[in-house]
Amino acid sequence: MGVQLLPYSNLIEINRQSTIPIFKQVAEGIAFLIRNGKLKPGYQLPASRDMASMLKINRTTVVSAYEELQVEGWLRVIERKGNFVAQQLPVIHPRPFESLAAKGPNQQEDSNFYKQVAARQVSQRTLTPHQLMINDGYPDARLAPFDSIYDRYRLLSKRVHLHNRLLNDSAAGSMSLRTELALFLAKTRALNIEPRHVLVTHGAQLAIFIAASLILSPGSTVIVGDLNYVLADRLFEQMGAKLIKVKVDESGIDVDEIENICKKSPPDLLYIIPHHHHPTTVTLSKERRIKLLDIIRQYRLPVIEDDYDYDFHYENSPILPLASADHNGYVIYIGSISKTLAPTIRLGYLIAGDDLIWQASKFKQMVEIRGDVLFEESIAHLFNTGEMQRHLRKSLKLYKERRDIFCDMLNSCMGDLIHFNTPNGGMAVWATFTAEYSIPDLAKRLAEKGIFMNDGSLYRYKEDVNGIRLGFASLNTEEMQKFIGALKECR
Repeated sequence: MGVQLLPYSNLIEINRQSTIPIFKQVAEGIAFLIRNGKLKPGYQLPASRDMASMLKINRTTVVSAYEELQVEGWLRVIERKGNFVAQQLPVIHPRPFESLAAKGPNQQEDSNFYKQVAARQVSQRTLTPHQLMINDGYPDARLAPFDSIYDRYRLLSKRVHLHNRLLNDSAAGSMSLRTELALFLAKTRALNIEPRHVLVTHGAQLAIFIAASLILSPGSTVIVGDLNYVLADRLFEQMGAKLIKVKVDESGIDVDEIENICKKSPPDLLYIIPHHHHPTTVTLSKERRIKLLDIIRQYRLPVIEDDYDYDFHYENSPILPLASADHNGYVIYIGSISKTLAPTIRLGYLIAGDDLIWQASKFKQMVEIRGDVLFEESIAHLFNTGEMQRHLRKSLKLYKERRDIFCDMLNSCMGDLIHFNTPNGGMAVWATFTAEYSIPDLAKRLAEKGIFMNDGSLYRYKEDVNGIRLGFASLNTEEMQKFIGALKECR
């Protein structure tokens, strides 16, 4: 089958009642497409016979139009190949996608009919695939069982008779994956759930969005940490909610302050990351959890519990989630498969009561109808065969080794400039620099050496914070040495 051609019959208008010859109309129509960027230099036009068939005109008319364009410099002929848009055009004023309305230097844009989600910034650094990236805590994608996922996907894709059955699954996600997740979370987190309590999403961020959308409206109030996961904060604010910021210390979020807020005026939502809080990596203490559960039940406080990397705990056994205790249905539990495998694998889940899940699935259906069912089935197969569990055990052991090596290196290199606590779990270190030290300057100097590091601007919305998350899980020893060596040179 040949290359799909542009719909020239819709792009070139021919008026048979006009006094302008038809070949001229065709030539002007093609020139118009070139000027407006629809046909780029080097683009091959259809053969005259094919163009004539599409436009329902005589072939000689198309030949005449092409000859006219050649004379004017719009086309060039390559022998035995055909007609091509010339590389050097006589006039080139392509129509931009934005409005063409004239604007003076102080004139406002007249097409800002959409919300401004964030200030527009031009990136000052461009990364190549071969440069080293220090992320804020991602798994090592080189460990992920991609071959097993792809093999299963290919197998399922060939079984066409299964497709209709799979597509009949709820918008809540593949029933196989929901079943496997319910079993896995019951075993690892003591969640008393069934598949009907599970919603599968494209990443944990979408799960947060769906949960918040069912709870918040303009004017709602949300309790968050004074240092918090930035994208969650921005999401709540975009929904018109007001953030009530509560201090986070070495024992997690201040539960006494949450209680005081509830006594005065119960908020509409509490967003909390009890395990390996983002960005600080601290874990909510057992005593605070017990008190927080009492507050949740007493004030009927809806909670989004973001437990994005629960499985990566390196010292003692992790404290069970809030969602595993008696919370009268007020805790919505969110987790991430992306953090287990690789950031490019966009899968997360939302755990809640069956009615909330039903409502959430209907909301999700409005956003994306359904997820990639074959991909979800392929991930379910990893759980079913035990390969996911083996991958977790292998990753947990390796990431603990990497944490220890990274923290030792970081302490020996920058111990006089930064403060950090070795995290009990997760994939990153929260490092705060002395007040006079500039993280943006350090990031700039590292970039000159081909190493990308966040400049810490994400966390400077809190005035007294001069910190950054340094991900270690995705770095092997050689990459750590390269990074630490560059840090020494950039001090």
